[in-house]
Amino acid sequence: MQLAGVFYWIPMLYLIIINVVAFLAMWWDKKKAVQNEWRVAEATLYVLAIIGGAVGILGGMYKLRHKTKKRSFLGVAVFGFIISIIIYWFVGMQYI
Repeated sequence: MQLAGVFYWIPMLYLIIINVVAFLAMWWDKKKAVQNEWRVAEATLYVLAIIGGAVGILGGMYKLRHKTKKRSFLGVAVFGFIISIIIYWFVGMQYI
């Protein structure tokens, strides 16, 4: 595999993994909320959204019906989604 191919797959792999982790964090938080146990810190979910996992966070919000009524969380998720779009654009533009 050429070096250019490796540099293409590393960011793509990062984006896939961070979104899966973000979705799983939402799933875990929802599970713990239903069981009334110790939950995932909201700051952790915010950070996951901002570092590229906003698609996973938003998917978790609406697929799991979790934190959809909390306006502050929705605002950070949308802000993270905008940042994620910028990250996706930069990654994509390097390989066109």
